[in-house]
Amino acid sequence: MSIEQTLAAATLDRRSLLRAGAATLLLPTSLMASAQGDAWPTKPITYVVPFTPGGSTDVIGRVIAQKLGEVLGQPVIVDNRPGAAGAVGAGYVAKAKPDGYTLFGGTISTHAINASLYKNLPYDPVKDFEPISLVAFLPNVLIVDPALGVNSVADLIALLKKDPARRTFASSGAGTSTHLAGEMLAEMIGVKLTHIPYKGTPPAMLDVSSGQVTFMFDQITAALPLVQAGKLKLLAVTTAKRMALAPTLPTMQEAGVPGFEMASWQAVYAPKNLPPPIAQRLSTEINKILQTPEVKDKLTNQLGMEVVGGSPAQLAVLMQKEIPRWGELVRKSGATAN
Repeated sequence: MSIEQTLAAATLDRRSLLRAGAATLLLPTSLMASAQGDAWPTKPITYVVPFTPGGSTDVIGRVIAQKLGEVLGQPVIVDNRPGAAGAVGAGYVAKAKPDGYTLFGGTISTHAINASLYKNLPYDPVKDFEPISLVAFLPNVLIVDPALGVNSVADLIALLKKDPARRTFASSGAGTSTHLAGEMLAEMIGVKLTHIPYKGTPPAMLDVSSGQVTFMFDQITAALPLVQAGKLKLLAVTTAKRMALAPTLPTMQEAGVPGFEMASWQAVYAPKNLPPPIAQRLSTEINKILQTPEVKDKLTNQLGMEVVGGSPAQLAVLMQKEIPRWGELVRKSGATAN
């Protein structure tokens, strides 16, 4: 099966997820009633973000943490634990007590891609975590330094084929969707590229903006400030459709790379065996938060995300599809965690 067919076969029905998210809001409160649920929380909660401050996972984590703290009556503190495409933070949470006082900002990397990319992953994305809620889908964008002198994806591809010294791309870490997007492009254009992983989005973008690395894929969330400052240029978006935040930006397919489609996603997890009443309350409250006008406007209109939400079961189904999907791309591309 080709990469294009694999991606198409695993495409998630986002409309069903939106319906599931709305249904979650209608669950009767009686389902959450228990001694454990009623007593929780009685102290601050830690929300672990497995990447450096400033990236999409961090932005989402801080929005949810603030609103969740207001609803639960206890502070929700963001704890950044970056490294190994989120594996460091995920490994930490996997060993935490399943008592409702440790939450995790999971991503397509930590809970899908890493399962195939790392031979000795310090956690199992399925066995060690309790799904709470899908949060949003995020398109990646192709980014270059304006001084590079390319104005389109076709220009970049021509440069990569012509100049071996320019065949480098950055990512926010080995195993992230930004890494796999670069590997996908390399395979599709038939050019071997050197991957340079960073411990987060901000340092990677700085090196691209200074010309030390030729290009990268990442969420528009973190790129916009540097784009507006004239230090980065956007060439295309990785989703099948253009994004509302940048409607003039072509898709990769429109820009001349047929079949190129990729969307990252963000979700919330807890350690496995979290008491069901706490898991249900968290899922319900997070879904309510995602549907508030303030949060939905920030994530959708300001940051370019597609807010989805949904039940724990819906997130589990997503993972069942995404883990083998990315496993095939890892094998086809030969990508490794370096």
